[in-house]
Amino acid sequence: MSDLSFGALLRGWRDRLDPADAGYARSARRRAPGLRREELAELAGLSVEYVLRLEQGRATNPSAQVVSAIARALRLTPAERDQLFRAASLLAPRDHTVGTHVPPSLRRLVARLGDLPIGVFAADWSLLWFNDMWTALHGDPSGLPPAERNLARALFGTGEGRWHLYPVSSAAGPYAFETAIVADLREAVARYPADPELAALVDGLRSASPFFGELWAVAGMEQLTGDVKTISHPELGDVTLDCDVLTLPGVDLRIVTYTAAPGTRGADQLDLMRASRLSEAR
Repeated sequence: MSDLSFGALLRGWRDRLDPADAGYARSARRRAPGLRREELAELAGLSVEYVLRLEQGRATNPSAQVVSAIARALRLTPAERDQLFRAASLLAPRDHTVGTHVPPSLRRLVARLGDLPIGVFAADWSLLWFNDMWTALHGDPSGLPPAERNLARALFGTGEGRWHLYPVSSAAGPYAFETAIVADLREAVARYPADPELAALVDGLRSASPFFGELWAVAGMEQLTGDVKTISHPELGDVTLDCDVLTLPGVDLRIVTYTAAPGTRGADQLDLMRASRLSEAR
């Protein structure tokens, strides 16, 4: 790639990305390989017009948050992400920060489990990838700004993410879910003490939520691994499912899955969600 401008890098990496790796079905209607501009905009939480202006060089000062969102959407390696930051005249993220890269191989793996609600999260509980069943269970987070697609912000913040999240309760008791998320953040801070975005997230939540501050003062450092969750779904009522959190140490990501034992009400409700998603796709 001879042209190393921000727009050229953006176009080249968009054309390179297999739509299937980004969760989009291949279609005979596609006239060119790679990800469509509107698909990149959707994945990054940006407008199509803004992506077009970035590619054409008419928008020349994207924020670090925007560049990070684009890098995640394009599945860039850490080296490519750093190159994109430099092309935007921004400092690349420092080492020892929370990783946001979801390898294509992991995306292919979780995509094969499409009949279950699945989300992939970073160590700070930012949602990086989700499937249609996740949307059916929790609502569609694609319309939220990237910063608001964070579970801790949804639980304790005051932004859009808080009002997007359907109410969730834990079989472990009142506030067990919230306590576990705060404990997990404490553990993340211990692993990434130099990450400024993680520090800003924690400081912001401590300022916005006295309850977060109380939990932060007493929470342990145990990682969230699994629970039985009840989601108050606006159409199906209470949906009770087994929730498991699988941690991938090499990339420090979390795969969150929801399942139900055969013959249970939760299994029937998941079947209804699958049927609904299939009918919408037709």
